[in-house]
This record gives sequence, C-alpha cells and structure tokens, in this order.
Amino acid sequence: MDEGSHGDALEQHRGLGGSLLRLQNAILGSIAKGDRLASTCTQLCVEVEALLPDVICSVLLVDDEGRLHPLAGPSLPNAYSAALDGTLIGPSSGSCGSTAYFGTEVAVEDIATDPRWEQYRHIALSHGLRACWSSPIINAAGTTVATFAIYHREPTMPTEAEREVVQNCVHLCLIAIDRHHRLVEHERRAFTDALTGLPNRAAFNAALLDLDCRQVGGWALFALDLDNLKVVNDTFGHAAGDGLLRAASRCVEKAAFPDRAFRIGGDELAVVVQSPDALRDLEGAAGKILQALMSPVDCGGQIIVPRATIGGAVQSHDAPSVDRVRQNADFALYHAKETGRGGFVRYWPGLGSSMTQRLSAIRDVGAALREDRIEAFYQPIFRLDTREIVGLEALCRMRIGDGIVAASAFHEAMSDVYVATAITARMMQMVAADIRGWLDMGIPIQHVGINVSSADLSGGSVDRVLTDAFAQVGVPLEHVILEVTETVYMGDGDQLIQAAIQSLRGKGIKVALDDFGTGFASLTHLLTVPVDIIKIDKTFVDHLAVDSVSMTIVEGLIRIAERMNIRIVAEGIESEEQAGLLAAAGCILGQGFLVSPALPRQQTTALLLSRAQRPEGAATGVPAANTARMATRGLG
Repeated sequence: MDEGSHGDALEQHRGLGGSLLRLQNAILGSIAKGDRLASTCTQLCVEVEALLPDVICSVLLVDDEGRLHPLAGPSLPNAYSAALDGTLIGPSSGSCGSTAYFGTEVAVEDIATDPRWEQYRHIALSHGLRACWSSPIINAAGTTVATFAIYHREPTMPTEAEREVVQNCVHLCLIAIDRHHRLVEHERRAFTDALTGLPNRAAFNAALLDLDCRQVGGWALFALDLDNLKVVNDTFGHAAGDGLLRAASRCVEKAAFPDRAFRIGGDELAVVVQSPDALRDLEGAAGKILQALMSPVDCGGQIIVPRATIGGAVQSHDAPSVDRVRQNADFALYHAKETGRGGFVRYWPGLGSSMTQRLSAIRDVGAALREDRIEAFYQPIFRLDTREIVGLEALCRMRIGDGIVAASAFHEAMSDVYVATAITARMMQMVAADIRGWLDMGIPIQHVGINVSSADLSGGSVDRVLTDAFAQVGVPLEHVILEVTETVYMGDGDQLIQAAIQSLRGKGIKVALDDFGTGFASLTHLLTVPVDIIKIDKTFVDHLAVDSVSMTIVEGLIRIAERMNIRIVAEGIESEEQAGLLAAAGCILGQGFLVSPALPRQQTTALLLSRAQRPEGAATGVPAANTARMATRGLG
C-alpha cells in the first residue's frame, strides 16, 4: 500500500471510529433513559444503516423454546418480518436461525445458492434480499438470546468496516437486552404473587386499566373468596393454608383459561372474563371454576377440598366503568356468601341498593359495639302448668338514644361474619355476668339460651369464646344453652356446622334447635346431628285448634321428641287457649307474651325473684350448687 492509500485508510478508520462513538453514545443514552427495547434496537438499526448505506439491519430475539421473533428491522418489509416470526432455529434455518443454533456468526454470500436458505430463500429473494450476515448475541450464561444481521441486495461477504460496526452493535444489543430482562424480571416480581404465582393486586389493577369500556358487555369480572382458608389455618396450621391457596389458585387459573386469574390478597381471587364463550355463559364459566375446586388436594400432608364462593358482574350500560363493575362483583360475592356459600351469584340491578342498606346496618351495629350500646334482654321460658320460670332466652337489643331497637331491625348486619361473632361474644359476656349476679342473689336460675350464628359455628371458636366468658365470672356451663336456628342447623349443606354442633354437645354444652318448622330440617336430621331441645316455631302455635293440622303435627312431634329424650319448648304463646291446647298435647314448656315479653336485666331480676322455679320444699333463694336438682323439671 502506497503512502496515499495508507493515509486514506487511516482517515476512513478515524471517521468510522468517530461515527461508532456517536452511535454508542446515542444507544447508551437510549438505554439510560429507559426507552423500550424495541425502540432502542430500532434506533440502532437506523444509525447503522446511515453509517453503512448499502446494508439493511435486523435484530431478532430467541425465546426459551428456540424460536425467532423480530424485534427491530425498520427497513425490512413487514411481510418478510412477519414470515420469520416463530421460525425454529436450526442448522438449515437461514443465516439467523443457524447462527442462533450454533452460537457463531454465519455469513451467506448468496442466498440463492446457499443450502442453509433452502426453505426460506423464496421469501428473501422475493423481497430483493441476496446476502445475509448474522452474528449471535450471547448473554453471560452462554445462551444466545438474539441475533444481529445485515442484509445486502447483491451477493457479497462482510467487509472489515462492517465487522467493526457489527462487533459494537452486538455489544450494545446485549446491554439493552440485559437491561430489558432485568426490568421484565423486576416487573414480574412486582406483579406476581410470591405464594401462588398468580398475577397480584397490582397486576389486577393494571389489567383493569387496560380494559376497553367503550364496547358494552365486552368483559366481566368474577370476585372469588376461598371459604375454608381460615378454618384450615386454624386447624392444620398456616403451612396447610398456604398449600390450600397454591392448589386452589392452580385450579382457578386452569379452569378460567384463557381468561386471566389474579390473587388480590388473603383468600381473595379474581378473574377478568373476556373470552367470548365465558361471556355468553357466565354461569357456566363460574360453574367450571367451582367444579374444579371440588377435587381434594394435598396441602402439606392434609387432604382438603377447596371451597369457594363467586360473585360476578358484566360491564353494561348501567355499569359502564371499571369501578362500577368491580363494586357490583363485590356486591354479588357478598350476597352469595350470605345466601349460600359455595355457589355463584350474578349481580342484578337492585342488589347494590340492598347491599348499601346492609353495609349501613353493619356500620351502625359496629358503632354500637364500640360505644357499648348492645344490651341483653331476657324472655322467660315457663312451665305451662304452674307458670314457673325454668329458663330464659337472651335476646340482643341495641340502644339508640333513649330507645331500644330489637335485633330484627338490624338483622342484616348479622350477615357480616365479624359483626355476628362480635355480637355473640358480647352477648356471652353479658349473659355470664348476669347469671353470676342472679346466682349470687340466690335466684334459682337454671338455663339461659344464647343464639349463635353460622359464622360462630363455622369459625370454630364459639366453644372457646363461651368457655372464656363463663370462666371469667365463675359460672358453670351447665347454665347455658346455645340456640341454633333451623337455617343455621341445616347450614346450607355445610358439614362444618354440623360437626361444630356435635363437638359442642360432646363437651357437655346443651344445644337447642330454634324456630323448628320454618325451614327444611326434619326429624331424620336429628338422627345424625342430635340436639337437646326443640323449640316449636310460633307459626304452629298461631294455628293451633282442636283437630287442626298444626295440632296433629305438634302432638306427633312431642311424642317423637319424648322417645328421643329431646325437650320441647313451644314459642310465641300469647293466649290461655294456646297454652291449654299445648298442655293437652303433652307440651310442658312454653315461651311467649302470655307470661312476659323480653325484658332488661333489672325487670328480669324482679320477675325471677317472684316466679323462678325453686327446688321442692324451698321458699326462698337457692344457692347455685342446688340449682342442678331442678334439671328434671326444666330444660336440663
């Protein structure tokens, strides 16, 4: 090389070096700004094509399955890039497929004759691409994660200048891809629930923001609660509970596919429903999820059947926004849990207003609990023959100003698990204290019935709460009867409630079946889940008459209960005629306005002093130790 040619080459190299430095600065600046990977690599291709006017640049990603996906190629025809998408790498997959397969550069001088292009040459040639040189982009682990390629429109091999440029481009691409992968992993962790692997609340909120609310009915939402997570945690420990969450999440995710499932937190899951089949049959889609959760799963050595309740809402004219649909789905879930856990409820117009009323009642009762405005009133249970009081039923009342509100006025609040259990705990404390006071006064109080809800029984803590309340004031549990309504007793098929009743009786706590005849319980249920007392509902008493159907039913029930050693109490007795008919039928005990309505503690004390059943031969107060002798004459 003469001196002039050497000088030209040196000047050209200096010019290329300066251009490469500007290229590096531009791309590193794009990476530092946090530009998207595709934008950064597209900018890189544009800069290289400006630097080397005869080339066409391309960057392809290689996925975990070994398939190519176009990332950047601004000068390549869209049809060509689309044809490459999903191509499996291999020794005969063109320049890029081969270089990704072998992890080394592959330079093809003439696509028309090179065997590596045999399957794809017609695509390249139809777009005027005749030569392709591809270089692998290899990460620190030695894996080819992408390829950088330059095309020519004439057969040729890479020049020294092109090699120098591509070497820099490969390095810049690797920096950009590494940063992208770190960002993706960071976002994955930020948007993934660590326990279940489902997208988390943040991912759920982001997914809701991406929903198209312009097309009415284009999507729906399932709100889902696992019903038995707390019981599993309390019974088997949190390791089993975590296992239940993981197993249930997998079931929901699989059953909901192709729609996405999310873990919102705790025992709450959600599904964004967008697939046409699920939108056409929302009940069927929810049923598929519930069916998937019916199979037993191994949770850390404990075999458990996941149980869930689902509320659903569709985006509509009445609920066009994400917030409204989300609220409606929550309303539907809340209603589903009240009316029958383990099922699905779809939101309907009007449900929201009833839920708002219910939530208002919950707030009112919560305030009354905090402000100590919950009181216990007592209605006597008496002997029909002597009208002596053999027991009491404790009834919850709420004080508002100078007035007293019966439980029926705020019964909607009792559908809330936390309110229901808090009310029961407060009632147990007050009843225990009142019994202690009556016993200390020498009043022969036998039993006080306390109403318990399904929340108390399914939660599994009612016996502990009861024991603690009575132990604090030194009152034996023989003075309490837990009253369970027929609806709670049936428990909507919930075996947990039936097991709880059996457990309570096994510990010597008496259980009464309240409002018998209003629901679906029958005497056959008493064979599997016995109780100590049956309280005949007021409806039968209201319709009592000689030779009436109600009279026949009551007479038959009394005879059967006697054979089963179950005591009978007739509720709602308001007249002497009713009392006489019941006594003629063999009923011994009753409750109702005929003797007294529900009274506050002070008036109940006065009533007990004058009319409480006393041990035979005693004329005054009876010590607590002697009250058990009256059991055969009362509810014992």
